[in-house]
Amino acid sequence: MHLQRRNRILRQTPAIRSLVAETILRPADFIAPLFIDEGQNVETEIASMQGYYRRSIDLTVKEVKALWSMGIKSVLIFIKCKDELKDNTGKEAWNKNGLMQRSIKAIKDAVPEMVIMTDVALDPFSSYGHDGIVKDGEIVNDETVEALVKMSISHAQAGADFVAPSDMMDGRIGAIRNGLEENGFTKTGIMSYSAKYASCFYGPFRDALDSAPGFGDKKTYQMDYANRTEAIKETLMDIEEGADIVMVKPALAYLDIIREIKNAVEVPVSAYQVSGEYAMIKASAKMGWIDENKAILETLTSIKRAGADLIATYFAKDAVALINQ
Repeated sequence: MHLQRRNRILRQTPAIRSLVAETILRPADFIAPLFIDEGQNVETEIASMQGYYRRSIDLTVKEVKALWSMGIKSVLIFIKCKDELKDNTGKEAWNKNGLMQRSIKAIKDAVPEMVIMTDVALDPFSSYGHDGIVKDGEIVNDETVEALVKMSISHAQAGADFVAPSDMMDGRIGAIRNGLEENGFTKTGIMSYSAKYASCFYGPFRDALDSAPGFGDKKTYQMDYANRTEAIKETLMDIEEGADIVMVKPALAYLDIIREIKNAVEVPVSAYQVSGEYAMIKASAKMGWIDENKAILETLTSIKRAGADLIATYFAKDAVALINQ
């Protein structure tokens, strides 16, 4: 048999495959999420996220230094608010001496070049566990947006490089951009969770921050996972309102959405490999059903191949170690 084309020639050896690989993972692709708690020398493993921890500020700073030394350039920080500070206004979210604000300052002092992204949503601060202010059983939009603007300005004052609104309220990107501009924070970026779906894959994250909704669900503001066109509309609106980076969340069940958005926009696209995706890989590996290291690289490569320029993942450190082998 004589063939004019033998495609397997380019698959023969690891060196050849590496030479012609279309998608390459690198440390700077990753955003490392960090969970921060009060106290000193506190490190608490998250039960539903084996091998991932909630740390006090001092240990978080050590972790950030380690991440930077590995070539990871960005962290996305979340804090666990004390129950006694939670209410229906979320006012602790813009306390200048709050845990988030102190964390930003400590990280920026320790590793000035690290890109600090901050979660902007009320659920960690809400007595109801929702991303917005609740009135008569409804998560109200406009009053929530006003609170998110205060929160974003507070983060910028503390030294955040990007605020990352994850709430999915209407109009919040434009309002936050205006608030930042009016207060002189013209260099503070916005990474918008533009296509954040109402997903079952967030469970372990809510365990980490004790932020599960106290009633109902989040389907009146997060997107319906049956929808595709809506994601494009939401993303384009966020860009018009001033988003610098847009995000799709979750990642693995939404690779088609990542590609659709990548094809539609001219700003960087990020994706979030969420806690449930992390936990599934960890649990399957623990049972011996899959090879954890291979699953880490295959899933992250698929997310980048789909079009993500940046990937928020709990496997950031593991992935870099594997890449560098």
